Amino acid sequence: MKKLSRVLSPLLIAFLVLGSMSVAAAPQPAPSSSLVSTQDALSADQVSADRERIHEVLARQDVQDQLVAQGVDPADVEARVAALSDAEVRQMAEQLDDLPAGASVVGALVFVFVLLLVTDLLGLTNVFPFTR
Repeated sequence: MKKLSRVLSPLLIAFLVLGSMSVAAAPQPAPSSSLVSTQDALSADQVSADRERIHEVLARQDVQDQLVAQGVDPADVEARVAALSDAEVRQMAEQLDDLPAGASVVGALVFVFVLLLVTDLLGLTNVFPFTR
């Protein structure tokens, strides 16, 4: 029995080592994502709510009329709002909250106009022909 265990033990060890080498040598998948914290989930919900609120303001007929009166295509404004980062959306929504009652449309329009003007001056958009 001792003679059999002396022969089988090294063989079993060799097979176990060789069998586990393929697992150890296999490429490990990159961690696709970690756990999402509650704060991150709430932040994502807040950003989507802020985007929806901005879209609601821009969808109003009086806002659309003012944009057209300023010479801005409402489709361009929607595209620019969709391209805003999360921090910019949060800032714009906070500014909508800070506006006094009754002046929210004018303030929002001025903000959108200034935002488009700055991006046009930087060469990121082509909305206003007078900036060239």
